[in-house]
This record gives sequence, structure tokens and C-alpha cells, in this order.
Amino acid sequence: MLLSAVGCSAPGSAPDAATGAVQQVLDRRAAAVLKHDAAGYADAVDPAASGLRTAQRAELTNLAQVPLASWTYEVAALDRDGASATAKVDLRYRIQGYDSAPVTTARTLTLHLRGGRWYVTGDRPAAGAAQLLWQQGPVTVVRGAHSLVLGVGQDRARLHEIAAAEDAAVPAVSAAWPGAWAGRVVVLVPGSLDAMAALLGAPAASYRGIAAVTTGEAGGAGAAPADRVIVNPDAYAVLGDLGRAVVLTHETTHVATRAHTSAATPMWLSEGYADWVGYRRTGRTAPQAAPELQKAVRAGDLPAGLPSDADFGFDGGADRLARAYEGGWLACRMIAAHWGEATLARLYTEVGAQPHREGALEKALSDQLGLTPGEFTTQWRAYVRTQLG
Repeated sequence: MLLSAVGCSAPGSAPDAATGAVQQVLDRRAAAVLKHDAAGYADAVDPAASGLRTAQRAELTNLAQVPLASWTYEVAALDRDGASATAKVDLRYRIQGYDSAPVTTARTLTLHLRGGRWYVTGDRPAAGAAQLLWQQGPVTVVRGAHSLVLGVGQDRARLHEIAAAEDAAVPAVSAAWPGAWAGRVVVLVPGSLDAMAALLGAPAASYRGIAAVTTGEAGGAGAAPADRVIVNPDAYAVLGDLGRAVVLTHETTHVATRAHTSAATPMWLSEGYADWVGYRRTGRTAPQAAPELQKAVRAGDLPAGLPSDADFGFDGGADRLARAYEGGWLACRMIAAHWGEATLARLYTEVGAQPHREGALEKALSDQLGLTPGEFTTQWRAYVRTQLG
């Protein structure tokens, strides 16, 4: 019968007791993290794994300044083979005063049964998961009025500068975005581009020249997700004061709008809106803020349509990426100029409230602007030509 193929347990059978025993080990380990108990944290590690025990003690020391509100492990799956086991574990943590919901990261742990007790013999990110900041070195913490900046391998003065810039970005976003949001941001500043890429679980080449990115789960279901703005120290360092302000305001806009950003939201709207907020009070003209798109327009290459999601990919070249951002920004700038900033925000919210991409933008454009997508695109192309031609 097909039922036999699904591997169901027999009625009344209990799950492997090892899962519960491993969970208890990890519960004690989590309690040790919150108490900054290095001995208790390392106690979960196999005594024979001296290198891992040393690394784990160092990791806990690296965490010393981070104000943790919670830290838990949950065994999602356990594959046992006699005295050995591999566990898929979800690590969840919250930073005090900043995270209304936990950050969740998947870990893969290997364990060994010794003397009737399970010990951790290996701890690594799960496939596709990223490294954690405190695994890169001691974390320096700088508190701003609206920000918490966590840095590794960074001068404290540099972290204070970033906190000051972020403290200016938060009220700038609140002045533009009418929706409720926490009004505070956690910023991670790793020591290098490679370290940034490790935090994102992606190749460094993908983020070369990108000054910062925001991580976080899109959508408004449940509690607000815990976002992180991650700074690329190499690219951020070469920006002037205005560039840094625009970058951090852009990324902070993503934090503020996260609960209203969903799979229905096209990239040109999410990225264009963030750029619109970033440039909103800078006085920058369209040619100053959209130089790559201006080059294309003056060369006779007026875009046929709004930027696609694919245009925002890192593999299409820096010029294509710049034109995509600039095109999205001009679309949002046009809406704000012709229909008002409040209408732009309502459009953003309405699109993000839809469960699917299909039809979401069409409905919002009709409701908020009285236009079809084709009519909106025509007006946008004319606006781009006028502003950049």
C-alpha cells in the first residue's frame, strides 16, 4: 500500500528519545548564552573536540557586549545513527529594545553519545544559511538615539559615525513614510566585503560596490520581522557625507516598509520608493541622481518599460543595475510630484497588501492614480524623457 511508503510511525509509538535529550542539551546551552556562562556554553561540546570547545568559548566572548533579550534553539529534525547524530536546528535570538520578533537562522549540528549523554561535535550554518557576526570576531557595540551599531574589526569612532548617520536617517524616514514602524534600526558593520558576504551567505562579487543591504523577511504576517542593515565597509568608506546619508536612509526605508512589502511588490516600487525617501530632502536634481539613465536617454535608448525584477540582479552589470534603480526612483518621484506623497504611500501599501503579484499593481494604479499599467508606463516614459533628455 502507498501508506507504507511515507514512513509513518506505528500508532502509539514514541519519537526517538534522543531528540528530547538533544533539545535539553541545547536548552542548557541557550541558558548559558544569556548568562554569559562560558563554561556552561562549552559544556555542551564533546570534551574530545578541543578545537571546537576553544572556538565556542571565543564565540561567546565575542557576544559579550551584545544586549540579548532571548536566545533559543529548536531541534527541527534529528538523523540518528547509533551513537552519532546530525541535527537540523533553528537558532532564534532577539536583541533587547530592537527586535519585536526573533532573527532565525538554521544551523546543522553533529553530535555524539558519550557516557549516556549527547555532546556537540560540530556546529555550522545549514546549507544556504549565513554566518553570524560574532563568529567573525569580538563585537563592538555603539548605541545611538535610534540605532544600535554592531561592528567587528572596526574602529569605534567609525561605528559612532555610522550611528550618527543612522540616527539622522530614522527621522527622515518617519517624516516620509506615514505607516507605523519601530523607529529603530540594528546596523551590522563587518570588517570587509568578504565578511559582509559571509553574513549574507553569498559570493563577495555579488556585493562589490554595494554600500549596504537590508535583510529581513518580507510581509506583514504576525510580529514585525527583525531587520538588519548590513554595511559593506569598503564601498561605504568611499562615499561622501551625502552618499552615506542617502544609502542609510534608503536601507532604513526598507526596514520601515517591510511589513507592507510582499511578493506582490515589484522591485521598481520597493527600491524606487526607498531611493525616493533617500533623496527626498537632498535637493538633488534628476540628472544628478540618475546619471546612467540620462546617458541612455541622451543616446536614444529610452526604456520601453519600467525596470523588471531581473534588472535589479547583480549579474547584469553595474550600468544596468544603476539604470534600474534610477528608473524606479523616477517612477516614485513622478507619483509624488503629480499625485502627492500620501498617494505614493497608499499605492505602496495597497500593492503590498495583495497576496500575489498578478493584478496587484494594476488594481493599485487604478485605485490610487486612475491609470492602467500601460497608461502609467506611458506617463513614466514621458517623464523620464522630460527630466533627463
